[in-house]
Amino acid sequence: MSKNSSIATHSLSNYFILITVIVVAGISQGLLLPVLSIFLEERGVSPGLNGLNAAALYIGSFAMTLIAERLLGAIGFKRLIVSGLVLVMFALVLFPYIPDIRVWFMLRLIVGLGDSALHYAAQLWVLLVTTPEKRGRYISLYGMSYGLGFSIGPLGIKLLGYGEAVPFWVLFVCLAAVFMLVLIKLPDARPEKTEQGERPERRFRRSFAWAWYALLPAFLYGYMEAGMNSNFPVYGLRIGFDANEISSLLPFVGIGGLLLQLPLGMLSDRFGRKAVLMFAGIMGGATFLVFPLAGTHFWWALVLLTVAGGLVGSFFSLGLAYAADILPKAFLPAANVVASFYFTIGSMIGPNLGGQLIHWFSPGSMFVLLGVLYMLFGIGGLLFKRKPSKEFVVE
Repeated sequence: MSKNSSIATHSLSNYFILITVIVVAGISQGLLLPVLSIFLEERGVSPGLNGLNAAALYIGSFAMTLIAERLLGAIGFKRLIVSGLVLVMFALVLFPYIPDIRVWFMLRLIVGLGDSALHYAAQLWVLLVTTPEKRGRYISLYGMSYGLGFSIGPLGIKLLGYGEAVPFWVLFVCLAAVFMLVLIKLPDARPEKTEQGERPERRFRRSFAWAWYALLPAFLYGYMEAGMNSNFPVYGLRIGFDANEISSLLPFVGIGGLLLQLPLGMLSDRFGRKAVLMFAGIMGGATFLVFPLAGTHFWWALVLLTVAGGLVGSFFSLGLAYAADILPKAFLPAANVVASFYFTIGSMIGPNLGGQLIHWFSPGSMFVLLGVLYMLFGIGGLLFKRKPSKEFVVE
């Protein structure tokens, strides 16, 4: 990509606009999953059905991953982000006024489509305008922004005391403000086209073959994020926490990510993305394994959630940065689709599998499986060998 490419124009100001977009996107996901899970749990809906309904958001995300690359090439970054914001805003205001689980399933599908569209466009833009030596810190700042929003989201539970519709309208106003910012300030830009005759299926296969280890963190992050937000409220209620304690604890998964995103990103610039991912996977997995031992001790639970969230909260962003290190830039759009695909699959499996584990075994079993998966990933890094790509990217 040349330095004169339209995608790099005003890259710093574009970057901060993208940061704002991703903060609000994090708030929407961080709020919707626990609030709707609490609504369904209080209505007597089983954890399994609760998790299945929550997975609708990620079914919508999955559908978007199938067309995201072509949509981006056709309409550009700005229009794809705007379209995603419109879809989320449309569905958001309907939730409190149509309390039907079947309608909520469809609305979550729409939110999933919108969230996936703006995530895909924003994260790819960031990857394309950063140099390898600074990629870790910039993609970590991007991840921190999502983590910030994701941590703020569950606090919307406290707004339920003013009325069931209040959290949704507050979020709608935030989205509307970001919509206007993007519409007015963000320039229209498109990614570079890939070589003529290169089939999308081939790019996807090559991206996975060359960077499978760098793309797996997206699956684990999606599994953890959706599982925690959908199943932790049920876990907490089952073991004896009340709704206020749950709303206070859950943000600390994201707060931990906020605290360690930048340090881990900078360490990855210095010591390598793979080494940092392996370390974080093993230690984060171990922390999840011991979490059930905290029981209803609020402060122990808070500390362990913060540590675990801090260690694995960088997985999606560091995985993408690692993929950008080892893949030619022409394959980054395809790799981004693969990462989004894995994130979505993990996000669909997380709430469902976690809900079934709570129902058939014990509340703490959701954390045992989560810990095992992260530790296996960390150890699995020993099997992956690939050197970074030497291609030039914009500064």
